[in-house]
Amino acid sequence: MKPVRVKPVRTVTSLAFAFERTAVHERGSDSHYEDPSYYAATYADRTADLDYYLGLACEVDVPVLEYGCGNGRIALPLAHAGVRVTGVDRSRPMLDDLRRQLRRAPAGVRERVRLRQGDMRAVRFRERFGLVLCTFNTFLHLYTRADVERYLARVTSHLARGGKFVVDVSVPSAAELARSPSRTYRVRPFRHAGTGEVVRYGERFDYDPMTQVLKVDMMFESRDRPRHKWVTPLCHRQFFPQELEALFHYNGLTVVDVHPDFTREPVTPDARTLVYHAKLRGGPRR
Repeated sequence: MKPVRVKPVRTVTSLAFAFERTAVHERGSDSHYEDPSYYAATYADRTADLDYYLGLACEVDVPVLEYGCGNGRIALPLAHAGVRVTGVDRSRPMLDDLRRQLRRAPAGVRERVRLRQGDMRAVRFRERFGLVLCTFNTFLHLYTRADVERYLARVTSHLARGGKFVVDVSVPSAAELARSPSRTYRVRPFRHAGTGEVVRYGERFDYDPMTQVLKVDMMFESRDRPRHKWVTPLCHRQFFPQELEALFHYNGLTVVDVHPDFTREPVTPDARTLVYHAKLRGGPRR
């Protein structure tokens, strides 16, 4: 009888290796934020989250720590409304653009904004904040469980007793995650705010169900210079609602409220975004 050839079983060690943060993830965390003018133009019409956070900050009237402040789409209006804001962001180009805007702002606004460039998993402050925000899918750049644990350790060390941690994340869509990575989804040509050129634009989506990371390649091609092409990758970890609540729980936080799509309505199955409100469980952690 011939010996039966058995395929080697994938070990826990090799599987764990697949869940490590990669260079692709790092590039997918940075590229979309290297052109502040394009970013600002792209999201100029996104106001629901701004209104939500502005109302929340004015309601509680406490100093705010915002992770993922970027070039100030939310932080600047908060400061204009009289809120003291400490902003953290990994992108130097975005923070440089925010600093340029601050130089043109009234003195009172400049005095209410403090900025720190760095990795949100590692940046430390000596004070605690009554409101800690993680805005516009910034949380989705935490690709591994270790990333989440390191970041939430910083959140709990900076959150005041009785304060709130508020984070918004897009809800994974089965239909969107099932898109073929070989298909390009195109929109009508438009003028690129960063280069001034009219560009043809398309997106490709590639979801890895094992790491739960969705990679989006944003493809640009100059209409007048066909050889002038470039791709901007964006990587987002997909967190399912029950998974995210468990991650909060096991990292010292209790979810006290969830709002859909920046409203105060009850959550429904068709919600595109969930806004989580969490508090420290059992007091501040060191």
